[in-house]
Amino acid sequence: MMTTSTQLHSVSGPSSQPETRFVRETGLAAQIAAIVEPRIEALGFRLVRVNVTGRNGSTVQIMAERTDGRITVGQCELISRDVAPALDVAEPMPGQYHLEVSSPGIDRPLVRASDFTTWTGYEARIELTEPVDGRRRLRGRLDGFIDGEVRIELMDRSKDDGAPVPDGPIVIGLPPALIATARLVMTDELIREDLRRSSRDEKAEADADQNDDGTDDGMETGHGPDRG
Repeated sequence: MMTTSTQLHSVSGPSSQPETRFVRETGLAAQIAAIVEPRIEALGFRLVRVNVTGRNGSTVQIMAERTDGRITVGQCELISRDVAPALDVAEPMPGQYHLEVSSPGIDRPLVRASDFTTWTGYEARIELTEPVDGRRRLRGRLDGFIDGEVRIELMDRSKDDGAPVPDGPIVIGLPPALIATARLVMTDELIREDLRRSSRDEKAEADADQNDDGTDDGMETGHGPDRG
């Protein structure tokens, strides 16, 4: 048995076809992701992350987005209505729980190659499945996804084992299989960029609404996208 809610945060990115996530869930969250991801993709969206927490008793949080990185409240509700019956039938969660569908948020998880390309130049935290050059937790500026690797310029250059590090910038490449979790760091720079992208996208959608409200041979045409 579940209760549901939706949450929406400003988030944007480039248009692209759905692509495979290489940062994935484990345990119970992975079981839930296996159930909901095909349904979310069938609706024309893509799954970002499933998280199971003890908040409000027990909560299943599903982060999703359109392929352009945005999503409306109405679209979150659409996903919730579609996946809730599937979860009821499969019963991966014992007892009563709360289902929450939301956007990834500004300090979003990074789970696909395009995420690291989209947010090149912005700060991120990455946790590895095993140490690389004496480091397991990294913080730095993203340098894209190149030759099959996530590239990051390290800001905290200290090693976990206390070993000395060379002077100057350090840019390392990480095979996706080594990444356990990755997400953007909330900074003033990131907030300003998100607001800029949101304003740009809203203007584009408003222009589309205006064009759709025009007439052709005396007949009204279409309507704009759901704004939630």
